[in-house]
Amino acid sequence: MLWPLIKIFLFFALIAAASFGALELLALEGGLRIALAGQEYSLTPLQAVIGLLLLVAAVWVFLKIMGLLAATFHFLNGDETAISRYFDRNRERKGFQALADGMLALASGEGRLALAKAARANRYLDRPDLTNLLTAQAAEMAGDQARAEAAYKSLLTEERTRFVGVRGILKQRLAAGETDKALALAKTAFALKPAHEETQDLLLKLQAEGADWTGARATLNAQLKHGALPRDLHRRRDAVLALSEAKDVLDEDDGIAAQERAIEANKLSPDLIPAAVMAARSYIKQGKARYATRVVSKAWAARPHPDLAGAFAEIVPEETPEKRLKRFRKLTAVNPENAETKLLLAELNIAAEDFPEARRSLGDLVETDPDARALTIMAAIERGEGASDTVVKGWLARALSAPRGPQWVCDKCQHIHGDWTPTCDHCGALDTLSWKRPPEGAGPAVSSVAMLPLIVGLPEADAPTEAAEIDDAEVVEVNDAPAGVNG
Repeated sequence: MLWPLIKIFLFFALIAAASFGALELLALEGGLRIALAGQEYSLTPLQAVIGLLLLVAAVWVFLKIMGLLAATFHFLNGDETAISRYFDRNRERKGFQALADGMLALASGEGRLALAKAARANRYLDRPDLTNLLTAQAAEMAGDQARAEAAYKSLLTEERTRFVGVRGILKQRLAAGETDKALALAKTAFALKPAHEETQDLLLKLQAEGADWTGARATLNAQLKHGALPRDLHRRRDAVLALSEAKDVLDEDDGIAAQERAIEANKLSPDLIPAAVMAARSYIKQGKARYATRVVSKAWAARPHPDLAGAFAEIVPEETPEKRLKRFRKLTAVNPENAETKLLLAELNIAAEDFPEARRSLGDLVETDPDARALTIMAAIERGEGASDTVVKGWLARALSAPRGPQWVCDKCQHIHGDWTPTCDHCGALDTLSWKRPPEGAGPAVSSVAMLPLIVGLPEADAPTEAAEIDDAEVVEVNDAPAGVNG
């Protein structure tokens, strides 16, 4: 409020000063006489002052005109001037406007419009690092892969845009299914930016799919080094890769190297079931039954699994069912309430022909968790205790329609695998297989019938059949060994 009053006061003060000065000049006597070309001009003091001001203004205008003419000459000569800078700013403004419009079109999914805006921006701007990237992404969205690839290749010429160009071509190769070229490009991108998490994950995935376990372990170590992976997860995945490496070495008949890698994998992650099984079998081949027992027991404490029971049985292959049952007591004492422990004890007692104890070991699983395996074991118990065929077939009929038990299921895509693999056969994800119950409606229980000969004998040719769905599952006699622990 005070400042506007001050400005008004100053304005009137200037007007008053100018008026006072003009009056004083008018009151002065004499003046200014100018003789020019035989002519004499007489000017009053006020006229002289006004003439002087006009002369100063004319000189100023003349100097400006001369400066403009000089700038025009320099502009036409190609030199940088205010005029050239004006036109440059104008072109830059139009270029960045087109670039902004192109980015908005790209975000809106308008590939063709984004491509046109990118071309316009390229005409106005000398910034290929910006316009080529927009051109490449717009061409991809518009389906013009050749133009997109050309734009990405142009980004390879500069050091600071090389990674972006390699990454763009890499994605194109992946989309085209050219995994070999994609792997080479992923290695190049990783060399340019080792700390880039997306590149690390992609390179690790491609190396795992190509069974390059040594390279995958190096990439995994880089993830740990750059903080992209927690230490516990790194140890788990390193164990998975070491186990995969051991399997490949085993396929090449290099048994000693395979044993060493299997034992290394087990040390990295003792709860990794396949690693524990392979390490136990490696110790068995070396005659180190004590080490094999320790490995299986430690893995069983973390997660009971039929493969662990099978490896534990291989420690002493030639033993009677009674001795096997006694030896397994130490293993089953760990995690006694686990369903797998109960099923294992029931199968061991069936093999020893102690059917009442098998029923007690099975507990209430057929009521609380009636999967195909539990119901099939119950059918074997009923047969062993002399139940009628109708009762046995009733249990088998329930087993055939019951949910499957735990399987190797991919946590990412829920694909079911018959055996453990380091990568999912369906989605290619690394270390996503978990031993768990498949989701409902995942498919028929493939193990419900296939497991019967492990518990009971083959069906007799002349045995009567009462239902078509259980013709191949007829139970006649009990086997001498439980499922998963056959000697």
